[in-house]
Amino acid sequence: MTQPTPAATLVPSVDRLIEGVLAGEHGPPPSELVATSVFWIHHGTRLAGGDTTYLNQYVLVRLGGSFGGCAFEAGEIAPSICRDSSGTPLDVLLREAPRPLRIAALDAYLSETRPHRAAAEAGDAEPVTLPTGTPEVRAKARDAAIAGLLDIEQGARVGLIGVVNPLVAAIREHGGEPLPCDFNLKATQWGDPVTDDMHEVLDRAEAVVATGMTLSNGSFDTILERCRSRGIPLIVYAQTGSAVARAFLGSGVTALSAEPFPFSQFSAAETVLYRYRTVGGA
Repeated sequence: MTQPTPAATLVPSVDRLIEGVLAGEHGPPPSELVATSVFWIHHGTRLAGGDTTYLNQYVLVRLGGSFGGCAFEAGEIAPSICRDSSGTPLDVLLREAPRPLRIAALDAYLSETRPHRAAAEAGDAEPVTLPTGTPEVRAKARDAAIAGLLDIEQGARVGLIGVVNPLVAAIREHGGEPLPCDFNLKATQWGDPVTDDMHEVLDRAEAVVATGMTLSNGSFDTILERCRSRGIPLIVYAQTGSAVARAFLGSGVTALSAEPFPFSQFSAAETVLYRYRTVGGA
C-alpha cells in the first residue's frame, strides 16, 4: 500500500484533502479499508521546574500497519467512541465522524499510504532520534528539533500557536522573539503573556510555528491561508495529523516536524520524529 504522494495532490484546505481521499486521488478507496481499532487516551503532564500541567486527550485510529492521531478538547469526544467506531469502514469515519476522529482517520490513511519511515528512506524526510530519558530530556530534544527548522534573523518575531514551554525556550535559543498564542494558557513558565487572539499573532509574526492541534480545532486553514498571503514561513509541529500536515508541504507549509504514534511522552525509550523541509518556502 506504500506509495509516494505526488505534488499534484497538494490541496488548499483540509476539507478538500478529505474529498480527494474519498475520491481515490491519494491511494486505495477508503471504502475498501476498515479502522481496526479506535483508541481514546487522556493524560496529564507537569515537567520538572514548571508550574503548568498539560492535559491532553487523543483519539487514535489503527489502519493496517499505521496509526493516525488527533488531539481534542476535554469533553469533545467520549470514551464510548472506541466501542462505536472500531471496525467501521474508513470512508464512513471520513464523512460522518466528529472532526477529531475524521482527522485521525485521515492521518491513518495518509500514514499507511506513505509512512514517514518510507519518506525518510527516499530522502524526503530527516529522521531525528529522541534519546532515552526522562520526560524533561525528551521534551527538550523534541523541541530543539522543532526549533531547528526555523531559519530566521536575530530578533525575528515568531508566532507560536499552541504553547509548550520548552519550545518557547528553544525559539529564544535560536534568536527568535516568541509571540505565544494558546486557548488554554495565560502565561508561559517565564511569565510571558499568552494571547488567545490568533489573528493578532498572525498579523505581527515574521514566521509561524503551529501545532497539529490546529487541524483538530479547525484553525489550520486560516493559519495556512494567512501565512500564504503574507509570504511568511509556516512550520508545523505535529503529533496530531502529522501525515495530514505533510500533504501541505510546499503549499503553505514550509517545514514540518512529524511525530507519529507512539508519541514521545508515551515512551521513555528512543523514538523517532521526522523533519521535512521545502525548497524556496511556500
